[in-house]
Amino acid sequence: MAQQATLGTALNPATLFSGQVENLLAELSDAIVVVRASRSGAGAGILVDRFGHVLTNAHVIGRHQKAQLRFRNGRTEAAKLVARDREIDLALLKFEGENERPANLGDSTQLAVGEFVFTIGHPWGLAHSVTQGVVSGLDHARTQGRKGLIPIIRTDALLAPGNSGGPLLNSQGEVIGVNTMIVGGDQGVAIPSAVINEFLSEKIDLAAGVRLH
Repeated sequence: MAQQATLGTALNPATLFSGQVENLLAELSDAIVVVRASRSGAGAGILVDRFGHVLTNAHVIGRHQKAQLRFRNGRTEAAKLVARDREIDLALLKFEGENERPANLGDSTQLAVGEFVFTIGHPWGLAHSVTQGVVSGLDHARTQGRKGLIPIIRTDALLAPGNSGGPLLNSQGEVIGVNTMIVGGDQGVAIPSAVINEFLSEKIDLAAGVRLH
């Protein structure tokens, strides 16, 4: 009986799923950094390629041209602003490093309402904190610039100051959005990877002359 109970626990789908997600998040955490552009607060950033490019929110950087990055192992790097688009609240930083292990970008166009999602960020200074939730809605928001309507992802995964610029992840550990704001007190809004890919393909090629992996 004891052997059957142990076997049943090992094959429990919820246990297996939890273990898989735990491993994915542990691996991905090295690609998530703390971004500090001023003394008043910090956000999160995502390493997007092997050439030192880090994606975050434009509002995390504000008007600054430089930022300090802190990795999970405590290492720090100075980064400079490469590109910024306030209309979609995205910014791209670069530090002098190569052969880093980046996060993988997923396809936000394949998301469905009700799908499980996860976040990694630094809410209230608690570095590399993880929250989970579901996709609450796939909507559009009107910008104040030439882009007009852009797609957004709504989620009930808990966000707080310090999550801005961090990843919204699917169950495969892929970045399907960048968390950017909280609305209504309990709904997070993320810029989807479809918008991110367009931003990165333009800005990295123009500013650095290299392409994403």
